[in-house]
Amino acid sequence: MAEINNKPKKKIGFYWIYIVLIAFFIGSIVFSSAGSVKETTMTELTKMLKEQDIEKIELINGKTAEIYLNEQGMRKYFPNDTKQTFGKTPNYTLKVSEDRLYTKVDEAQQGLSNPIEVIPVERTNFWGEIIGWTPLLLIIVFWILIMRRMGNGGSGMGGGQIFSIGKSKAQLYDQEKDNKTTFKDVAGLEEAKEEVMEIVDFLRNPMRYTRLGGKIPKGVLLVGPPGTGKTLLAKSVAGEANVPFFSISGSDFVEMFVGVGASRVRDLFKQAKEKSPCIIFIDEIDAIGRARGKNIMSGGNDERESTLNQLLTEMDGFGTNSGVIVLAATNRADILDKALMRAGRFDRQIYVELPDLNGRREIFEVHMRGLKLGNDVEKEFLAKQTPGFSGADIANVCNEAALIAARKNKDNIEKQDFLDAIDRIVGGLEKKNSVITQSEKKVIAYHEAGHATTSWMLEHAHPLVKVTIVPRGKALGAAWYLPDERQITTKEQMYHEMIATLGGRAAEQIIFGQISTGALNDLEKVSKQAHAMVMYYGLDETIGNVSYYDSTGQQEYSFQKPFSEKTAEKIDAEVSKLIESAYQEALRILNEHKDGLTQLAEKLIDKEVIFSDDLVAIFGERPWKQEERSFKRNETTA
Repeated sequence: MAEINNKPKKKIGFYWIYIVLIAFFIGSIVFSSAGSVKETTMTELTKMLKEQDIEKIELINGKTAEIYLNEQGMRKYFPNDTKQTFGKTPNYTLKVSEDRLYTKVDEAQQGLSNPIEVIPVERTNFWGEIIGWTPLLLIIVFWILIMRRMGNGGSGMGGGQIFSIGKSKAQLYDQEKDNKTTFKDVAGLEEAKEEVMEIVDFLRNPMRYTRLGGKIPKGVLLVGPPGTGKTLLAKSVAGEANVPFFSISGSDFVEMFVGVGASRVRDLFKQAKEKSPCIIFIDEIDAIGRARGKNIMSGGNDERESTLNQLLTEMDGFGTNSGVIVLAATNRADILDKALMRAGRFDRQIYVELPDLNGRREIFEVHMRGLKLGNDVEKEFLAKQTPGFSGADIANVCNEAALIAARKNKDNIEKQDFLDAIDRIVGGLEKKNSVITQSEKKVIAYHEAGHATTSWMLEHAHPLVKVTIVPRGKALGAAWYLPDERQITTKEQMYHEMIATLGGRAAEQIIFGQISTGALNDLEKVSKQAHAMVMYYGLDETIGNVSYYDSTGQQEYSFQKPFSEKTAEKIDAEVSKLIESAYQEALRILNEHKDGLTQLAEKLIDKEVIFSDDLVAIFGERPWKQEERSFKRNETTA
C-alpha cells in the first residue's frame, strides 16, 4: 500500500509578486542594454554601400534599418573592438522611412557589380509591449494586495479575500486541540461559578429544565473590575461545556467600512444557529454596546450604532434564536445601552468582584501548583498580606516571587520572596542607589514614625505591620498596616483613619517646626475621604442626610452641579473643618507621646526598616483586641 503524504502544503505568500516585478524590471534593463547598437546616418550608410562594406540590410517593421557589416567593413570600422560580432548581431541601426531607404540604397549602388538588397522583416517587440502595459499591471497588482490586506482578518474564510470581509472573526473553540481550562482552574469566584455552571448544566441536560416549562437565559453579562477573572470564567465554560463555543472580541466587529460590523454579527449568529445549541462569548462588549445617541459628533449613520442594532435584533428580535446563549464580559457596565441590558437579552448580570480572604487563599493555591515552594510558605499568611488584590495581581505575585528566587539562585521559593514580590508590585522597584541627604532621611523617618504612632494609639485606625524609609518607585517611604475588611464603615472609623493619615505631617510640625511636600499622598487621601463623608455618605451634621453621589455616571458630563453655590460653600467649609479637626487631634496624640515618637524615628533611621514588635517595645500592646487582619500600604511621596 502506497504511503499517503499528509504533510500540509506550504502556502505561498504574496511577497512573490514583488520578486516577479523586480525580476521583470531587471530583465527588461538587461535585454534592452544587450540589444543596444550604435546609431548611424544616411551619409555614412551611403559611403558604406559605395565601398561595399555591408553584408546585408534588414528593415524592421518598416521603421528601423539594421546594418550588418562584412569582413572588410569590420576591419575598417571595428578593427580592435572584440564586442562586435560578424553576422550575428547588427553593427549599426538607422531610423528611416521605407521609401527613402530603398531610394538611397539604389542610388548608392548604381554601377556596382554585386549590389545588396534591403530585406523587410516583421518583428514583435515583446519587452516593449510589456513595459507599455506595466502601469496598468502595477495598479491591478496593488489593488489585489490592498484588498487582501483589508480582508486578512477573516481567518479561515477563504484566505482573507475581499469577499470575506463581512464574515465573522469568531474563533470556534476546539476541545481536543486547544488548552482546556475547567472550573478547577477558577478560584475565588464561587457565586459566579454557580451561575455559569447552571448554564453549562442546561446545555448538557436541557430536559431537566424544560420539562417544567422553564427557559434558559439568552444572555449572561459578566461585570467586574479588571483582572478579577471574567475572561478566565468564560474559558472555563468553554472547557466544561460539550457544545460549540464561539469566542470573539467586541473590537472585532468594528471596521472602517459601512455595514461590515452588522454583517459580521449576522454571520456570527448564522454560524451559531447552525451549530445550536452553542455559546457565543463576546469579550469587552462595551466596544460596540455603548449607549446610542451619546456622541454628538457622530452622524445619523454611525457604524457602531448599526452594529449594536444588529446585535440587539439577533439576541431578541422577530426571529427565533433558540439554543444560542450569549456570554459577554465588561468592566464598564454603566455605559452599556439600556436596550442591551434589558431582560430577554442579558437576563442575568453576574458581578465578579475582588476576592475576599478565602478567595485569595484559593487563588494562591491555583497559581502555586507549578511552583517549587519552601517549607515556610503559607497560603493563609499570603492571603492576609494581599487585601484588594485581584486574581491577576495574585498571579503576578507568584510569578515575581519565582523570578526573585531564581535571581538569588535559590532551589525553592521562600516566604520572603513572596513578601519582596508584594512590595515590588505595590511600591515598585527598590531604589538602593537613590541619593537622599541625611536631613531628608530624618524628615522621612519622623514622618513615617508619626503615621505609626497615631495609628497605634487610635482604636479604629489600622495597626502597623512594617515601616521602611528605603525608597520604592515614587515613594520615599512606606508603611504597611493591617486593616479590617469591612463591609460598612462608621463615621468614627473614617475619622480615626484620617487622623492616622495626617500623623506624618503632624510629626514634621512638632519635631521640625515646619512642614514639607512629603505629605502629598496623605493630603490627597484625606481630602477625598472628607469629601466622601460630607457629600456622599451624609456623615456631616451641617449638610445633613443628603447624598450628591451619582451612580449612573452621567453627572460628570453635566455642566451643572447637583447643588447650589451656597451649598458648595458649606461643603468646602465642612470639609476644611473636618480635615483641620483631624490634624489637631494628630498633633495632640503626638505631643502626648513625643518621647516614643522620637525613639521610633531614631530606630527607623538606624535600621531603615521596623516592624510591629518595635512599637510594642516602645508603646506596649494596644489595649484594643484586634482581629486577624491583612495589610494595607501607606506611602509618603514628594
